[in-house]
Amino acid sequence: MASTAAGKQRIPKVAKVKNKAPAEVQITAEQLLREAKERELELLPPPPKQKITDEEELNDYKLKKRKGFEDNIRKNRTVISNWIKYAQWEESLKEVQRARSIYERALDVDHRNIALWLKYAEMEMKNRQVNHARNIWDRAITILPRVNQFWYKYTYMEEMLGNIAGCRLVFERWMEWQPEEQAWHSYINFELRYKEVEKARATYERFVIVHPDVKNWIKYARFEEKHGYIAHSRRVFERAVEFYGEDIMDEQLFVAFAKFEEKQKEFERVRVIYKYALDRIPKQQAQELFKTYTVFEKRFGDRRGIEDVIVSKRRFQYEEEVKANPHNYDAWFDYLRLVESDADPDPVRDVYERAIANVPPIQEKRHWRRYIYLWINYALYEELEARDPERTRQVYQACLELIPHKKFTFAKMWLLYGQFEIRQKNLPFARKSLGTSIGKCPKNKLFKGYIELELQLREFDRCRKLYEKYLEFGPENCTTWIKFAELETILGDMDRARAIYELAIGQPRLDMPEVLWKSYIDFEIEQEEYEKTRELYRRLLQRTQHVKVWISYAQFELSLESEDRLAKCQQIYEEANKAMRNCEEKEERLMLLESWRDLEAEFGTDITRDRVRKLLPEKVKKRRKLQAEDGSDAGWEEYYDYIFPEDSANQPNLKLLAMAKMWKKQKQQEEEPEEPEDPGEPEESEDSESEKVEVPEHQEEQKGAEAPTEQDTYGDEKKNES
Repeated sequence: MASTAAGKQRIPKVAKVKNKAPAEVQITAEQLLREAKERELELLPPPPKQKITDEEELNDYKLKKRKGFEDNIRKNRTVISNWIKYAQWEESLKEVQRARSIYERALDVDHRNIALWLKYAEMEMKNRQVNHARNIWDRAITILPRVNQFWYKYTYMEEMLGNIAGCRLVFERWMEWQPEEQAWHSYINFELRYKEVEKARATYERFVIVHPDVKNWIKYARFEEKHGYIAHSRRVFERAVEFYGEDIMDEQLFVAFAKFEEKQKEFERVRVIYKYALDRIPKQQAQELFKTYTVFEKRFGDRRGIEDVIVSKRRFQYEEEVKANPHNYDAWFDYLRLVESDADPDPVRDVYERAIANVPPIQEKRHWRRYIYLWINYALYEELEARDPERTRQVYQACLELIPHKKFTFAKMWLLYGQFEIRQKNLPFARKSLGTSIGKCPKNKLFKGYIELELQLREFDRCRKLYEKYLEFGPENCTTWIKFAELETILGDMDRARAIYELAIGQPRLDMPEVLWKSYIDFEIEQEEYEKTRELYRRLLQRTQHVKVWISYAQFELSLESEDRLAKCQQIYEEANKAMRNCEEKEERLMLLESWRDLEAEFGTDITRDRVRKLLPEKVKKRRKLQAEDGSDAGWEEYYDYIFPEDSANQPNLKLLAMAKMWKKQKQQEEEPEEPEDPGEPEESEDSESEKVEVPEHQEEQKGAEAPTEQDTYGDEKKNES
């Protein structure tokens, strides 16, 4: 950079590129390289070939080459490839002594270089210098004993030379270093090549101690089997099982042991081996074991043996499930169903005891529902399968002590215990247990079961006492009152049954009063106490004006064999119609009139039929406005309403307004015949009607006038439908 007089540096001018457009012909790097290759710019011509014709020229050539090698070594002594090239060049000139000297110098530089030792020993072997080669191998394995390649080469050389003893010594020296498995196999194969089985066995003994893997024990056993030593092979397998113990259980060892015994036709030994292994190896690690055991049983076992295999496999699965979640009662049920097929009750009891030990942690009945069935199944097994009544009694008592009766109970358990004691002909125990249940935790199911038991035993006095206790516990239960009265009826004590019914209908709160009244009425009818039946109907009608009560009352009067039954029946319908005029449920009133009409159609005269037909209502279609939950308008809804003639007669303005409405419509139709009236448009009268079911008088008539085609007597409409 040039500087100005002021001491400032002058910035050189940068050449401005005027045309920045790309060239028409683009050249890539690939093209440049291809062009250079074609021109061969960097290739030098090969040196001229030199022919050596006399010894002097040869010596000059050797001197020149040696000087070049020495210079290379002097420049970088650690590059072993230079030493090897130098030695190989000397070897090619048959200068073995010089080559040996070069190798020794190289070993002084780097004695741990494996390739250097290998090249050195190979040179000696190639030139048949056996002692020199042995000396080199000895030095190599002494300096680098963990390099297996030296040992392999050394033993191979000795074996090729026929020096078997020397080769064995080398192997022994090698085995002292406890090399990898392949080295031991090489030694064993060496001994086997020369039929030294005893020495091979001794080597195997040392081998399985140095490398105690399962596969090595299996190889040892197969070696003995291959050479016909069956007892030795079995002993090897047994030693392997003892060596590993129960801490390390490998399925491959047992599979190989079983297959060995299978070849020897020792099928019982095979089963023992498989069962021993399956009892101790976890399920997830014994898949192959299960598979081979199943195949073995299919080939050599009977049906029982095959079933044992399947049961054993499933037992392992269930064991794993219940270990993962002890409160999985469904898994316990499946497990118990499996083990119950076994003839021996002890393992079944053991599984039952393990299952019932898993008490639900929360005292809520929904958590106990599945659990309690374990106890029930246990008791039934002891009674039916094991046939041990004393253990069955103990199971029931233990279960009943375990249940928290103050919070909840299980009536099924109490009843099963009572029934068991009766089967054992121990009636006092059964009554005692059921009485205890009613005292501790009274329930409907307990009372019913106890009463049914006493009924079967024909102990009616006890049944009466139980019913009294039952009614003290639940006086609102109509079924209990009815059953109690039916019992007294069966026993022929009608006054007592009637008194029970009277007490029942006098209760302030009942769950099904209509059923109770019907039962009481049916009872009086069966006793042919018709006056008392009428009195009951009147008392019932004082409490309720339900249409079914009126109809039932009328049908009762009709069913009697008397001359004035029809008149009494019609009188009841008259009373019912008057009583239901103010009823808001128009459908019930319609039901009453229909029943009356059917009666008159069968037994009445034309006058009475006409009279009832006039009482039938008109069916009118109406519309009302609907509202959504948020109070917004949700549209209109159509519904049917009934207008009774008796109600219309009390509202004379309805007819007048209806006639006015019809006149107005006719007038509008005459003026505008082409524009039909839109029936879907709501009118003001309908807005007020939509708010209530009972509409004012003028709106009621207005509705009737809006849809004259929809109005018709209910009886005529029924005829059209039929």
